[in-house]
Amino acid sequence: MANAKIIEVKAAKVEAIKEKFQKAQSVIFFDYRGMTVEEADGLRNTMRAAGVEYIVLKNAIVRRATASIGVDEAILPLLKGPTAFAFGYEDAVAPARILRDTIKKLKKCELKGGLINGVVADQAAVTTLADLPSRDQLLARMLGSMLSPISGLAIALDQIAKSKGGAPEAAAEAPAAEASAE
Repeated sequence: MANAKIIEVKAAKVEAIKEKFQKAQSVIFFDYRGMTVEEADGLRNTMRAAGVEYIVLKNAIVRRATASIGVDEAILPLLKGPTAFAFGYEDAVAPARILRDTIKKLKKCELKGGLINGVVADQAAVTTLADLPSRDQLLARMLGSMLSPISGLAIALDQIAKSKGGAPEAAAEAPAAEASAE
């Protein structure tokens, strides 16, 4: 029979993990086998700098936490073997991108899948997510496409003014010449 204190401690752990899953925009599951301590520390530092929480948890506790918040049972195959979890609270793409880059650099470990906005995602979906441009890149592209028509109009007007033989100086002199003629 389990000790009441042990049950309370495990229940508290499950509750803490449940809160992490509810707060995160994305949670990426990562098989970390083959990494050295130095590589793991480097990965953890990179994640911390990007605002991502990287932790290793027991699969049984994660299973209980995800079941209590109603996550699809399709998550269960992802919870086999050693698993680390990367919680992206502010940027859903950051954990996937950092882990993908780490795998490319180290040529070991693998992505298992994840939970993106409460939806279970397989390895292919997480890789696709990692390939998305960053938020800043997307904003720059959007701003560029918004400014493109305005820039085109300014260039066209400038070319029309030049083809008519008028330069900005000539346009400024025209009102002065009309005033002296009156």
